[in-house]
Amino acid sequence: MHIDIPQCVLTLRADEGDYAYDSQHSRFARTRLVRREKSEFIGDACHIDSLDDALAFVETIREQHPKSRHVAYAAIVTGEDGRVMERMSDDGEPSGTAGKPILDVLRANSLTDCVIAVTRYFGGILLGSGGLIRAYSTGASIAVKAADVAQIVVCARYRVPLEYAQLGPMRHLISTLGAVELNADFSDHVELEILVNNSDREQFEHRVTEAFSATVTPEFLDLQNRAMR
Repeated sequence: MHIDIPQCVLTLRADEGDYAYDSQHSRFARTRLVRREKSEFIGDACHIDSLDDALAFVETIREQHPKSRHVAYAAIVTGEDGRVMERMSDDGEPSGTAGKPILDVLRANSLTDCVIAVTRYFGGILLGSGGLIRAYSTGASIAVKAADVAQIVVCARYRVPLEYAQLGPMRHLISTLGAVELNADFSDHVELEILVNNSDREQFEHRVTEAFSATVTPEFLDLQNRAMR
């Protein structure tokens, strides 16, 4: 199965909040390593929503590197119930020398909802267990470092109906509060879809009521996670 690789957003679990790696300049994070005893290792990282996504991503990497010897990988996904699921593969390398080092990099960086694949072009010289572990670990680490970091925050999504004359002031208020306009629907009136940091919900509702003399009522829809730099 082939998938189009999305922009790399790797969410992280952390003590003071969640984070994400976001590759802006490529469709996913990639780094080519210096050869190790004539073998070449390439690290790729990608955001996923499920372990099935991880398998599809790895298959896509295989298609891009038909002459490679191995594509080892590891993936971590956190379900909506908070359960952490992991999967890894050595892809023919000696047991514990490829998938496990990649998984250890994910764990060490508190990463979740992501997959890292390290592709090996075999150079004809055996590296031994220690050499393989170091090579795959380095490949995974550099793939992670190739991406930019952003914080994942919980946001409240609102639907806000407006008159056309109120659109300019509302957009100014959105900018002032650091909120995000997701969508605008124009008909006989304007309807905006807005994301507000969940910690600012009370302030947002109060400021809207105050600015428009209670003629505009934001309708709370749901909570969403969003990557914020």
